[in-house]
Amino acid sequence: MLWLYRLLFAPALLVTAPGYLRRMRRRGGYRGGFRQRFGRHPHLPGKPPGVRRVWLQAVSVGEMLAIGPLLEALHRDQVEVYLTTTTSTGFRLANDRYLALTRGVGYFPIDWWPFVATAWRRIAPDLVILTEGERWPEHLHQAAKRGVPVLAINARLSDRSFRRMKLFSSITHLMFDGITRLLPCSAQDEARFRELGVPGEKIFTTGNIKLDVHIAPLGDAERARLRGELGLPAGLVLLGSSTWPGEEEALLDALRLTRERGVRCALLLVPRHAERRGEIERLLRRSGLRFHFRSQGGAAGEVDVAVGDTTGELRKLTQLADLVFVGKSLAPHTEGQTPVEAAALEKPILFGPGMSNFRLIARDLVARGAAREVADPAALVADAQELLRDATRREALAAAAGQWRRENGGAVERTLKVIREELAGLPEVPEKNDSRRTG
Repeated sequence: MLWLYRLLFAPALLVTAPGYLRRMRRRGGYRGGFRQRFGRHPHLPGKPPGVRRVWLQAVSVGEMLAIGPLLEALHRDQVEVYLTTTTSTGFRLANDRYLALTRGVGYFPIDWWPFVATAWRRIAPDLVILTEGERWPEHLHQAAKRGVPVLAINARLSDRSFRRMKLFSSITHLMFDGITRLLPCSAQDEARFRELGVPGEKIFTTGNIKLDVHIAPLGDAERARLRGELGLPAGLVLLGSSTWPGEEEALLDALRLTRERGVRCALLLVPRHAERRGEIERLLRRSGLRFHFRSQGGAAGEVDVAVGDTTGELRKLTQLADLVFVGKSLAPHTEGQTPVEAAALEKPILFGPGMSNFRLIARDLVARGAAREVADPAALVADAQELLRDATRREALAAAAGQWRRENGGAVERTLKVIREELAGLPEVPEKNDSRRTG
């Protein structure tokens, strides 16, 4: 079956490459490490005696932020980590935050045999850690071929992935057979992995490490400075968090209605993809409202709408919000962005019905009175203006979100326990001195 995967991968890559390259060009930031997509990573030098090397793959910004505590702990344990990612935003964030905690940062190779084999020879890990939905057949095969254990941490299956894997069950084993231990982030994910045939002895449910996120609070002076840079006037702030096309229009309508009802309010938009700034600028020009994009520097004066079109600042910007709408959740979108950071910051939360990637979290937040689900754009407008006019209801949602967050911690320590057990069980192998260059 692996040979069939290899044979089909090449034509599939040729068919999808033009769209993939267009997307890369539109988002930008890939040129510097582009050769690493083909496995051309630096030759890492030999490890000091007794030091283990981990290859950790975190696909994008959300996963990068979540693994921070793991990287800090492994660094204290004197474990080398070579960190890879898939997106340019994840790559920038990794370089900004984690260079001191890692042996290096690179792009994950395209999962075709020549590229993956080259990357494995150059990185030579003792242990591989994959986050969330990262399960690549060739990557897993190379690990098995070399006898390297693989941990899939914070593992999850979206509704769509689960349906597809059930439909194509004959090839599903390629994505699981090479995994040594699977650490699901919820009981539902565990049940799905078992249904797909993953042996129970491989599974250890740890919970969601994203719920253990620690966000450094802004001081009053820093909050005031940030508001000034964004051009946000005095009054309440409605945040559109990781918005997708179509959702900005509903938030603009919510802003207008709230102001018509006599509430001083501004809108802070943080689109999921910063390259949509041109599309959003055209929308804002048609609206007739004053606006400013953070990527252009500090605002010259007060605005009605501020756009946070920068990378890695959502947690900081969320602290300015009085009400948060979580994006990619209104039709036609169905997968939803994460509400965890907003809950950790004890913010009242709204999201649409399309939260399949965070279905259990969303359901639990609503059940605990920590969030509201809005059925469509009209309901978003109605609920947003209602909550912005009612501080008591906002405070009740915020308090419930904080309580939910406090009751769902501990996943990082459980995950670290498994990682350390796996590292401790590795055979002792004498290290050879390797003087090859790292560039």
